[in-house]
Amino acid sequence: MEYRIVLERMEFRAYHGCYDLEQRVGNRFTVDLEIRAELGDTAREDSVEKAVNYLTVYEIVRGQMRVTQRTIERVAENIIGTVRAAFPQIVSVRCTVSKLAPPLGGKLDRVSVVLER
Repeated sequence: MEYRIVLERMEFRAYHGCYDLEQRVGNRFTVDLEIRAELGDTAREDSVEKAVNYLTVYEIVRGQMRVTQRTIERVAENIIGTVRAAFPQIVSVRCTVSKLAPPLGGKLDRVSVVLER
């Protein structure tokens, strides 16, 4: 049986962007993750050790958000790869990285990329 873990609207100040100014000044970003994993004995045994630990997942995301990238596509790919490497029971990860109020010369709430692997 599979189960899902969802971490929504994790917010970070980070320095991702293709423009030098974005990498110097930074911006606000949000990350949403939906993880599908094999349940195995996790629930029956009430085993934190066998579960996908969402505190560890949050720490992975926070660490990846500290690594400046030119594209949020690269950020999302790094998050997915690192989370999957930490938990072999993961079946898939869907990651949405959003840049809030991107500097596009007009009013825009956010721009997002969604990757799933």
